[in-house]
Formats: sequence, C-alpha cells, structure tokens
Amino acid sequence: MAVASLKKPLTLTAATLGICLLASGAAHADRLDDIKSRGSLSCGTLSTNQPMGYQDPDTRKIVGFDVDTCEAIAKHMGVKMEHKPISVEARIPELALGRVDLVAAALGFTKERAKQIAFSDAHYQIPIKIIVGKTSGLKAIPDLAGKKLSATKGSTPEQFARQVLPTAEVVTYQDSPTAFLALQQGKVQGMAISQLSGVRYVSETGSEYQFMDGQLHWEPTAIGVKKGEPALLAAVNKALVEMDKSGEMDAIWNKWFGPTTLYKLTRDKKLTPISTFE
Repeated sequence: MAVASLKKPLTLTAATLGICLLASGAAHADRLDDIKSRGSLSCGTLSTNQPMGYQDPDTRKIVGFDVDTCEAIAKHMGVKMEHKPISVEARIPELALGRVDLVAAALGFTKERAKQIAFSDAHYQIPIKIIVGKTSGLKAIPDLAGKKLSATKGSTPEQFARQVLPTAEVVTYQDSPTAFLALQQGKVQGMAISQLSGVRYVSETGSEYQFMDGQLHWEPTAIGVKKGEPALLAAVNKALVEMDKSGEMDAIWNKWFGPTTLYKLTRDKKLTPISTFE
C-alpha cells in the first residue's frame, strides 16, 4: 500500500511536467510571433569577410551585402534588425541553438546542412573557385591533385575542395584573410573561396594571383532559419520575393558587387526555389 501511494504522486508529477513542457513548447514554437512581439529580428552575419560582412574602418560598424539583405528582410517584416557578428564555423550552431533568428552569412545550401537547418529560397548563386599564383604553373582544377589548399574552416569551399580533390591536403583557417595569407606565404599552392569573396584578393594583388579555369561547385546561397519554424521561413521567403520583384535585391547586389564596384559582377541567377537544389 505504501508503495502504491508513492507511485501515484510520482506519476502525476511526471504527467504535470509533461503538460508544462508541452505548454512551454507551444508558447515558443512560433518564433515569428516572438520577433514581432519584441520588434526586432536578430541576424547573424560575418564580420571579417568583405564585402559580405566586415567592419567599416571609418564608422567601425559591420557593413556589407549580407547586412543590407538582412536589414531589408527585417523592414519587410515590419521590425528592426538586431545585428550579431558570427564566424563561419558558428553559423549553423548559433542558428540551431536559437541564439539568432536568421543567418545571412554567405551561407551556401548543401543537402548535409539542410539536415540541420532550414533554408530560404536561394537569392543568388555563385561559383566556388580556386586562387593560385600566376607563376605557379597551375591552370586547371585537376592540376591541384596532391597539392595543399587553404580554405575557411567550416565553409563550403572547404567542403567541395575535399570532395572534388580528395588527394589534395586542405588546410583550414579561421577566416578568408588568413587563408589568403597562407597562399601568399607559400604554405599552400591554392585557396578555395567563393568568387564573390575571391575577386578582391585577385584584384588587390595586381598581377600576382588569378582564378583557375573552372570551378569546384556552382553554389546556391540562401538565408538560414532554424528548423521547425515554418511561419518565419515563409515570412523570409515572402520578403525575398517582394525584394526581387521590386528590384530592391538587385539594388543591394549592385551596391556591393555591380559594375561600379571592384567586383563588376551581374546577378544573373535570380531568386530560385530551394527545392530546385534538394
């Protein structure tokens, strides 16, 4: 009898706890409601990757293509953007843990990443290239078999360098400036990087470095959203559609990558459903 009387309260306590957890989950299940309630959208961007996200030397603020994109998304959602600098390797963990609402940080879509986070539709696509010294004698991607390559740790250039060139040794660094410095110092023979980020290194070093012919991968890039937040994902996609139709996305692109910039790149591939790449 005594045992039975002890079991009953424990069972009730467990049941009560389960109800509380379910209630708590329901209260926090819709992150979009939380965003609208507090009036701000926390967005993680890079802070050392020009022109995606970097510190303006004059204002000391983090600026860049991804920052402007996230600010525009927040505006279309009727809230302000709360900026949070993150590193390349922290993009997915910070999002999965709910420490940021969105990640706009040169986040390339891969099927492996899609198991961990949700992706918006792809707002641009860009090739992943290899930078080499002009006098290196290396011309095409296959020439790098057995060579050393640098890449930013946790990036898709690292991932695809390993996949496409399995005999190459990929050496990772915390950010792209350090990875490029390794190439300049002769520690590696090539650097894997997206063309958007790599143009600056090629242009600013005069005639010393160049892109190799071909690419490791043609990468769709999107906004990262925590899994299990369909309302927030739908709101982000709605904002991107509005930005694409109005020309706002093209304006942001041209500001950072267009014909009057160092990059002189056109946004040939417009907003594309992420299901195209799944």
